[in-house]
Amino acid sequence: MAAGSCLFLLLPWLVTASHSPPGCKIRITSKGLDLVKQEGLRFVEQELQNITISDLHGKEGQFHYNISQVRVTDLQLASSDLNFQPQQHLVFNINNASISLRFRRQLLYWFFYDIGSINASADGVHIHTVLRLAKDEAGRPKISNITCNASIARMHAGFSGTLRKVYEFLSTFIITGMRYLLSQQICPSLEHASLVLLNSLLDTVPVRNYVDEHIGIDYSLLRDPSISSDTLDLDFKGMFFPRVREDQELENHAVEPVIKETERMVYVAFSEYFFDSAMLAYFQAGVLNIELQGEKVPKDLEVLLRATFFGTIFMLSPSVDAPLRLVLQVSAPPRCIIKPSGTSVSVSAFLNISLVPPDRLPVQLSSMAMETKLSAKVFLQGKALRVQLDLRRFRIYSKQSALESLALFSLQAPLKTLLQLTIMPIINERTKKGVQIPLPEGMDFTREVVTNHAGFLTVGADLHFSKGLREVIEKYRPVPTATAYPSSQPAEPSLDPGSL
Repeated sequence: MAAGSCLFLLLPWLVTASHSPPGCKIRITSKGLDLVKQEGLRFVEQELQNITISDLHGKEGQFHYNISQVRVTDLQLASSDLNFQPQQHLVFNINNASISLRFRRQLLYWFFYDIGSINASADGVHIHTVLRLAKDEAGRPKISNITCNASIARMHAGFSGTLRKVYEFLSTFIITGMRYLLSQQICPSLEHASLVLLNSLLDTVPVRNYVDEHIGIDYSLLRDPSISSDTLDLDFKGMFFPRVREDQELENHAVEPVIKETERMVYVAFSEYFFDSAMLAYFQAGVLNIELQGEKVPKDLEVLLRATFFGTIFMLSPSVDAPLRLVLQVSAPPRCIIKPSGTSVSVSAFLNISLVPPDRLPVQLSSMAMETKLSAKVFLQGKALRVQLDLRRFRIYSKQSALESLALFSLQAPLKTLLQLTIMPIINERTKKGVQIPLPEGMDFTREVVTNHAGFLTVGADLHFSKGLREVIEKYRPVPTATAYPSSQPAEPSLDPGSL
């Protein structure tokens, strides 16, 4: 009984632990799926046109036939649809399609021998495929399984020549065989296209990449994709890490992004955890500090600082003209706050002001604490998420005494100007490149709109294919092996009637 009670008490914690909230969430809507269908349909047409059909030969009484070099010459995919199917599936249907074929004939009937080409058409072609999406070992979305059914309602062949009447009488054997072989090749072609070729495209989704020389980002999926009747949701970890500590894990206590909209093709949501982990990674990498000395210190600020600390400087005579050194160092990881009214970043730092006399130890004039609040403008360009920061609030005070804090009041305005003119451009230069959103190569965002919520923000956008599926797949196509699909080309048929 006691053990059962303990398990009951632990159950909420176990459920919470098993469902770690994502730092980045992507939703693809039915409108986005329609665009994917258009591009995917072109890809399917190209794959079906490359179907390789084995030679067909046989004998019926005195009628001998050999059909070879079968090629698809045209496809008419009249009706198709691509739909979501809960919980992890995409359903792709092609209805009432037609496939035109051309093949080489070798026919022997009694003493009559004939060779040439035949045009055929398969009508009422129906293809039903179901793709299962899952998370692979690396954390990428993958097509883990496919079920396929294909059928052909009717098939016709056009014969000509002196034996046309004979062909038409005996064409049933040829048509039946060709119909069977063609229907048997459709699904293997689509299975290879999905499990091999489309998965090579999904391999281009960034999972764990370096952002710059200091930090990287982990975009691995936390769980399998979740599919409803009109949406597909992908939950990514969305955690930055310092390159000096790549195995670091940061627990996510932020609000989980909730996407309710479905008007745009795609929505990307980022929680405060996403941005906090980036600033923590930079902080741990030791890059959130800057040092200005000598000529790098703005002249107006130097004059003001020398006037403020005149007494201290005078006591250092004869080294009154020693250069000044300013060291600005962030004292704790900055924190991001996302509200419906906007996004801001709170930063606490120390500013140490020193004189650096030649051949002497530096003399510290003051060490002051700084508290700043930056406004953050988040926007998306192409596939890069970028942040533009602007200084809004600024306050300095002395760590030694309230009297010194009062004396430093006159420095507040010029130091704020120093930050705006000197420090902020350096920070924004680092964020200018941005970080890539986890989409496959060749797919970009357009018409982006950013919306703030409590604890997270969303970017609604439309999708655009900057590269076709075929172009990207050909770039990353796996090297075929001896057992890979498709099979080798059929051998050239013999022209010797005796071989029939």
